[in-house]
Amino acid sequence: MVSEGRLTSEFWVAAYMARLRLADIPHFLRFRGDATAGAVLVCVNTLDGRACLYQRGMVYDGPRGWDVLSEGTEADVEAAMVRQRSYDPDVWVIEVEDAAGRHLLDQDGLAE
Repeated sequence: MVSEGRLTSEFWVAAYMARLRLADIPHFLRFRGDATAGAVLVCVNTLDGRACLYQRGMVYDGPRGWDVLSEGTEADVEAAMVRQRSYDPDVWVIEVEDAAGRHLLDQDGLAE
């Protein structure tokens, strides 16, 4: 059951990917998680051998921000993603490919 006022993971992911599309930021869905309450990870690949993996922060009051789960070489970040998926097979993973590192996660409405 989804608590009142919370978006489902599937809805949030679809809205986020639409924003990325509108901003002409290349992205793709690497793993589909639980439609209702799966955690969401965003991997930002800067196309220079480096990447950063973000996860939605957990707070009890107010909007949830984004925390860096892993940052470094693509291989290091990929290993962190694989570890996270081994703990939580219901996780969603969106990969963003942008040389400037744009991800839009700092925009209004994406912390929800």
